[in-house]
Amino acid sequence: VQLQAYGGGLVQAGGSLRLSCAASGRSLDDYNIAWFRRAPGKEREGVACDRSGDSTTLYADSVKGRFTISRDTAKNTVYLQLYRLKPEDTAVYYCAARYSGEYYLYPPSLNENEYRFWGQGTQVTVSS
Repeated sequence: VQLQAYGGGLVQAGGSLRLSCAASGRSLDDYNIAWFRRAPGKEREGVACDRSGDSTTLYADSVKGRFTISRDTAKNTVYLQLYRLKPEDTAVYYCAARYSGEYYLYPPSLNENEYRFWGQGTQVTVSS
C-alpha cells in the first residue's frame, strides 16, 4: 500500500487543521493506521492510531481530547483532525500503516517499529 499525507499548514494557536492520509494500491480495510510526528530536535512520536475492523482508537496523552483520528472507507483515506492546536504541536506529521487482516490480533499501537508502510510527511506549524 502507498500512502500520501497532506493537509498541513500554518495555523495560529487555538486553531484547527485536518490532515489526510490517502491510500492507493490496497484497501485500508485490512490495515491499522497511525499518525506520528517529529518535532524539531526531537524523536518521532506516535500521536494516534485507528485499528481496522472495529476502529478502536489510541491516542498519545499529549493530544488526547484535542485530536481525532477517523477513516473514510469509501475514499480509502484516514484523517487526523487537530483541534486547539498549541505551538508544541509544530512538527512534521506522518501516516503509517500496518497490515492487520485479522484485526483482533493487532491492538492499536503507537510503536513506530510495528509499521511497515509510511507516507511522506506534511508540515504543521502552530504560531503563538
